[in-house]
Amino acid sequence: MFKKIMVPVDLAHTELLKPSLDLAADIAKLYQADTCYISVTANTPSALAKTPEEYAQKLEAFAKEQGQLHGQEVSSKVITSPDPVADMDDAILQAIDDTDADLVIMTTHLPRRLDIVMPSNGSKVASHTDVSVFLVRHSD
Repeated sequence: MFKKIMVPVDLAHTELLKPSLDLAADIAKLYQADTCYISVTANTPSALAKTPEEYAQKLEAFAKEQGQLHGQEVSSKVITSPDPVADMDDAILQAIDDTDADLVIMTTHLPRRLDIVMPSNGSKVASHTDVSVFLVRHSD
Protein backbone atom coordinates (compact mmCIF):
# COMPACT_ATOMS: atom_id res chain seq x y z
CA MET A 1 0.00 0.00 0.00
CA PHE A 2 2.74 2.52 0.95
CA LYS A 3 6.10 2.63 -0.80
CA LYS A 4 7.81 5.71 0.64
CA ILE A 5 7.28 7.07 4.15
CA MET A 6 8.53 10.55 4.97
CA VAL A 7 9.12 11.54 8.59
CA PRO A 8 9.81 15.21 9.39
CA VAL A 9 12.37 15.43 12.19
CA ASP A 10 13.44 18.27 14.47
CA LEU A 11 16.85 17.23 15.78
CA ALA A 12 16.45 19.67 18.69
CA HIS A 13 13.45 17.69 20.00
CA THR A 14 14.09 14.03 19.20
CA GLU A 15 12.73 12.92 22.58
CA LEU A 16 9.23 13.96 21.45
CA LEU A 17 9.47 11.96 18.23
CA LYS A 18 9.67 8.40 19.58
CA PRO A 19 5.98 7.51 18.95
CA SER A 20 6.19 8.81 15.36
CA LEU A 21 9.52 7.09 14.73
CA ASP A 22 8.25 3.77 16.05
CA LEU A 23 5.04 4.02 14.02
CA ALA A 24 6.96 4.84 10.85
CA ALA A 25 9.23 1.83 11.41
CA ASP A 26 6.25 -0.47 12.02
CA ILE A 27 4.40 0.68 8.90
CA ALA A 28 7.59 0.50 6.84
CA LYS A 29 8.07 -3.12 7.94
CA LEU A 30 4.45 -3.98 7.25
CA TYR A 31 4.54 -2.61 3.70
CA GLN A 32 8.25 -3.07 3.02
CA ALA A 33 8.38 0.68 2.41
CA ASP A 34 11.38 2.98 2.31
CA THR A 35 11.67 5.62 5.04
CA CYS A 36 13.12 9.09 4.53
CA TYR A 37 13.78 11.40 7.46
CA ILE A 38 13.64 15.06 6.48
CA SER A 39 14.50 18.19 8.39
CA VAL A 40 14.48 21.92 7.74
CA THR A 41 17.41 23.99 8.97
CA ALA A 42 18.63 27.56 8.71
CA ASN A 43 21.43 28.55 6.38
CA THR A 44 23.10 30.27 9.33
CA PRO A 45 24.82 28.75 12.38
CA SER A 46 22.55 27.27 15.05
CA ALA A 47 22.92 25.57 18.40
CA LEU A 48 22.92 22.19 16.62
CA ALA A 49 25.25 22.89 13.71
CA LYS A 50 27.48 25.62 12.36
CA THR A 51 26.59 24.91 8.73
CA PRO A 52 23.77 23.22 6.81
CA GLU A 53 26.31 20.54 5.78
CA GLU A 54 27.06 19.75 9.43
CA TYR A 55 23.33 19.58 10.12
CA ALA A 56 22.90 17.20 7.16
CA GLN A 57 25.60 14.94 8.63
CA LYS A 58 23.79 14.90 11.97
CA LEU A 59 20.47 14.06 10.30
CA GLU A 60 22.12 11.30 8.29
CA ALA A 61 23.62 9.86 11.49
CA PHE A 62 20.19 10.05 13.15
CA ALA A 63 18.60 8.27 10.18
CA LYS A 64 21.25 5.54 10.20
CA GLU A 65 20.70 5.05 13.93
CA GLN A 66 16.96 4.62 13.31
CA GLY A 67 17.67 2.21 10.47
CA GLN A 68 19.93 0.08 12.66
CA LEU A 69 17.47 0.20 15.56
CA HIS A 70 14.61 -1.04 13.38
CA GLY A 71 16.60 -3.13 10.89
CA GLN A 72 15.63 -1.03 7.88
CA GLU A 73 17.19 0.88 5.01
CA VAL A 74 16.63 4.60 5.42
CA SER A 75 17.56 7.89 3.82
CA SER A 76 17.65 11.52 4.89
CA LYS A 77 17.13 14.91 3.29
CA VAL A 78 17.83 18.38 4.65
CA ILE A 79 16.06 21.45 3.36
CA THR A 80 17.87 24.74 3.96
CA SER A 81 15.86 27.90 4.55
CA PRO A 82 16.60 31.46 5.62
CA ASP A 83 13.64 31.17 8.04
CA PRO A 84 12.83 27.53 8.90
CA VAL A 85 9.89 28.42 11.15
CA ALA A 86 8.14 30.49 8.49
CA ASP A 87 9.03 28.09 5.67
CA MET A 88 8.41 24.79 7.48
CA ASP A 89 5.06 23.89 5.92
CA ASP A 90 6.11 24.73 2.38
CA ALA A 91 9.42 22.91 2.86
CA ILE A 92 7.63 19.77 4.05
CA LEU A 93 5.21 19.96 1.12
CA GLN A 94 8.10 20.34 -1.32
CA ALA A 95 9.93 17.41 0.34
CA ILE A 96 6.88 15.20 -0.25
CA ASP A 97 7.30 15.80 -3.97
CA ASP A 98 11.10 15.60 -3.88
CA THR A 99 11.10 12.23 -2.10
CA ASP A 100 8.04 10.78 -3.87
CA ALA A 101 6.54 10.05 -0.46
CA ASP A 102 3.08 8.54 -0.36
CA LEU A 103 2.75 8.69 3.44
CA VAL A 104 3.89 11.36 5.88
CA ILE A 105 4.10 10.49 9.57
CA MET A 106 4.67 13.49 11.77
CA THR A 107 4.41 14.51 15.38
CA THR A 108 1.92 17.22 16.27
CA HIS A 109 0.65 18.87 19.43
CA LEU A 110 -2.83 18.76 20.87
CA PRO A 111 -5.15 21.41 19.40
CA ARG A 112 -4.91 24.82 21.09
CA ARG A 113 -6.73 28.12 20.76
CA LEU A 114 -3.72 29.67 19.04
CA ASP A 115 -4.19 27.18 16.18
CA ILE A 116 -6.96 29.43 14.83
CA VAL A 117 -4.34 32.08 14.07
CA MET A 118 -1.31 29.84 13.53
CA PRO A 119 -2.34 26.30 12.54
CA SER A 120 -0.02 23.42 13.34
CA ASN A 121 2.39 22.22 10.65
CA GLY A 122 0.57 18.91 10.46
CA SER A 123 -2.76 20.57 9.81
CA LYS A 124 -1.44 22.60 6.88
CA VAL A 125 0.49 19.68 5.43
CA ALA A 126 -2.54 17.40 5.63
CA SER A 127 -4.79 19.94 3.95
CA HIS A 128 -2.36 20.88 1.15
CA THR A 129 -1.20 17.52 -0.17
CA ASP A 130 -2.84 14.56 -1.83
CA VAL A 131 -0.76 11.96 0.04
CA SER A 132 -1.79 10.34 3.31
CA VAL A 133 -0.68 12.17 6.45
CA PHE A 134 -0.64 10.46 9.83
CA LEU A 135 -0.44 12.95 12.71
CA VAL A 136 0.85 11.48 15.94
CA ARG A 137 -0.21 13.61 18.89
CA HIS A 138 1.94 14.44 21.85
CA SER A 139 0.94 16.51 24.82
CA ASP A 140 3.04 19.56 25.63
